[in-house]
Amino acid sequence: MSNPKLSFLKWLLLSAFLFSCGSPPVVITETPLAIPAAPPDVHPGSPPGAPGGGAAEEIRSLVESGAPDALARVLERINTLNLGNSDFGRMMSAISVTLMQRLFPDERIPFPTAIDPPRIHPYTRILQDAAEGIYCTPPKNSQDYLELVLPFLAFLDKTEPGEALLEALPDLKQAAKLNPRSVLAPYFTGLIYERTRQGEMAAEAFALAYRISPGFYPAALGFARYLNFTGELQEEIDLLSVLVFQYPDNMAIKRQLALAYYNMRDWEKAEPAIAEVLRSSSEHQDDHTGQFILMQAHLLVEQGRFTQAQSPLDSYSLINPTGRLYLFLRARVQEKGYRNRDGALNYLRSILRVSPNDDEVLVYAARLLMESARFEDQAEGREILNRLLAHVEMGDGSRPETLRIITLAVQDAVHRQAWREAQPYLEQLLARRRSPGDILFAYTVEQGLGHKDAALAYARELYETDPANEEGVIAYISALIDTGRRGEASALLEILLAALDGGGGRGGVMKGRYYYLRSRLRPNEDAVMADLRASLFEDPRNLDALTAMFEIYHRRRDERRAVYYLKQALALAPDNVRLKGYQAEYTALGMKL
Repeated sequence: MSNPKLSFLKWLLLSAFLFSCGSPPVVITETPLAIPAAPPDVHPGSPPGAPGGGAAEEIRSLVESGAPDALARVLERINTLNLGNSDFGRMMSAISVTLMQRLFPDERIPFPTAIDPPRIHPYTRILQDAAEGIYCTPPKNSQDYLELVLPFLAFLDKTEPGEALLEALPDLKQAAKLNPRSVLAPYFTGLIYERTRQGEMAAEAFALAYRISPGFYPAALGFARYLNFTGELQEEIDLLSVLVFQYPDNMAIKRQLALAYYNMRDWEKAEPAIAEVLRSSSEHQDDHTGQFILMQAHLLVEQGRFTQAQSPLDSYSLINPTGRLYLFLRARVQEKGYRNRDGALNYLRSILRVSPNDDEVLVYAARLLMESARFEDQAEGREILNRLLAHVEMGDGSRPETLRIITLAVQDAVHRQAWREAQPYLEQLLARRRSPGDILFAYTVEQGLGHKDAALAYARELYETDPANEEGVIAYISALIDTGRRGEASALLEILLAALDGGGGRGGVMKGRYYYLRSRLRPNEDAVMADLRASLFEDPRNLDALTAMFEIYHRRRDERRAVYYLKQALALAPDNVRLKGYQAEYTALGMKL
């Protein structure tokens, strides 16, 4: 089967260009899908009450075409010819209005004030059944185009696949033979293929419908969905951007473009696009409102604007308070925006009650629990992590969350300073990904094991790959000091401190870290303490500087000052193995910390 994507996109982009320049229509000769001429011997019969041949044929042909401009012209012609009270006029008006309302709900088309189809008419029954979701099977060997296509309206809004959809396919194929100039049969056929996961066949059907009538944008939207399904998000955005240019007021197109930006994780473009959809929805509430409210909350969370995400999340809670993504975003807002670990865990537990094997939520919950100061939380977190690792170790490495599970295992081992336990997981990370964070873990583990040269190699790799990576800079200078390259470390520190003093850096925390590192190069204790005090002036929460100050006073047997700094260090890192050793020492002496 030929792939329609490239030729269709070229054709559409060129059509849009000609449209914008006001040029006359042209025939695109490279298009691979030709539209056959209508069979000359097919003349569907007109309903009872139809006017004489020409007018009836014209009106019926316009209805069958399915194009929005043609359907609008049907109403105009019926009015002009004073057919509004005839059975034929009433029936054709009803079909035209139904098609416009169902296929083009975002179009602002003036409809007749009252639609009154004949009570007894085959088409009336089809429309009534379709409105109730009932497929009215056409008579066998029917030669009536509308009798073959209109029953599909029963399935139009049903997105789930089903055998009934496939049962409609022969009727639509027969209709396409009867009138190859109509968009309805190929468009409805495309919907069937789309919903039964036959993507390329759906794309060809949508492309054919759009070639028949370039004003029939639902077919272009169907093709855009196909691009989304195949992961070609940028191509989808390119296509929808052209459609928005052609139909600047069409919200159906704008909704799909906003969704494409969102799926692309292009938050900068998604934000105004989603906001426009929601402004439109506030005037005309529809089924899409809740979806876009949640999308708005999601992008705010991804941008780190946690408190701003509260408002759309509150709105969405009235729509679906048990939705998985809603609860997950609530958890992230509680953790990141309000530093409320317990609140975040409550939302995650709500998800796990319904989906106990949700890896992403389990990893998130395990991390939060292991970061808790409560021993029972840490134990629960490690129990969850061990359960996840068991699946990975059994060979189920294809799970989407495998890397996150292994990363969490390394993070936990490093936190506990269990360096050898971290090694096998670290090897897996470096083999699978080797991100800056993974290399930093490798440096930390090698440093903890006392492998100074190996630690320097990882630190240098991190620093040379990205000299602006602050953690990499700190690791590299530390490794230089640890391996005796004090001159290199000193020279680099002076350059960095001068840059911060000159306004070229962000000072504060980083300056405090540089002063701490410089203290390790000082020749005497007084100079060391001067740099440590400078470090704590810039950042009173610098754990390394607090620990170093404690150890100096501890060696001097100045326990009052030593305890002062130890308390602050323990408040920042209550699980630090080294600090807990000192804490135990003081506790044994009967001193309360």
